[in-house]
Amino acid sequence: MTVKCAVIGPGNIGRDLICKIQKSRVLDVGVVIDIHQGEGLKFARSLGYEVISEGVDAFQTPGDCRIAFDCTSAHAHPHNYEVMRKFGITTIDLTPAAIGPFVVPCVNLGEHLDRDNVNLITCGGQATIPIVYAVSRSTPVAYAEIVATIASKSAGMGTRANIDEFTETTRKGIELIGGAKQGKAIIILNPAEPPITMRSTIYTLCPDLDAQQDKIRQSIQSIEREVRKYVPGYAVTIDPIFDECTTKWFGKTLRVETKIQVEGAGDYLPKYSGNLDLQNSAAVAIAERFADKWAAGLPNEGGL
Repeated sequence: MTVKCAVIGPGNIGRDLICKIQKSRVLDVGVVIDIHQGEGLKFARSLGYEVISEGVDAFQTPGDCRIAFDCTSAHAHPHNYEVMRKFGITTIDLTPAAIGPFVVPCVNLGEHLDRDNVNLITCGGQATIPIVYAVSRSTPVAYAEIVATIASKSAGMGTRANIDEFTETTRKGIELIGGAKQGKAIIILNPAEPPITMRSTIYTLCPDLDAQQDKIRQSIQSIEREVRKYVPGYAVTIDPIFDECTTKWFGKTLRVETKIQVEGAGDYLPKYSGNLDLQNSAAVAIAERFADKWAAGLPNEGGL
């Protein structure tokens, strides 16, 4: 069974997403939608795909499309979603709109396969929340802080205009999905040349000083393997570092420091754009899970 998909917004992210859909075992591009005739539609047309240049309102014949990837903006997403919902199409939201629940494929996707709209959080969240979750399922986490560093060249105008939303959305994901009681997110745009690969550091404070370090380490290794199933360039770069520290707010705690790196696949975007590659790879992984569910004869139930 092959599931047809609509790609809304064929900018650089949308074009990379199209390349990833082409590599999927169960997905195919059904239509590419934009609000004007531009390079994105030219790219899609060169690959033989149907295109629409008048926006989602011109999308009147869904055909076999069952999934839509929205790569536009938080402002445009609510309307795009309403149009897709009218046709019974499930929307995977790559914007900061967050109408649907936050989803990290290797952590909580199974809880949301009855939804018709799911949200990808942020690239920083997709990269670091799995690690916070890996620690929290082994021992309680009082506080988690992530520092995501990406190449300045891989941060478009949308990212730059929404830095506050990025940090707040990622913080919420650290708490709601990662399991930390409190969270904090920091993003750094590094202008170095040549551009750096995405790197993140994750600090977790665990009140249980007697927590089993081997159990935490094994949990992190396990979640790394799960992420690598859909993002091969994802890697924990050093073994977790454990040390006791005393903090003003939490007293004596066990601090667990984990460092990761994400290298892109280079499908359309440069390999240093691991942050964008991670979002698109997660989006495709989510779509494939929906497709597998439908192939098993289990239609969507409920919804928002």
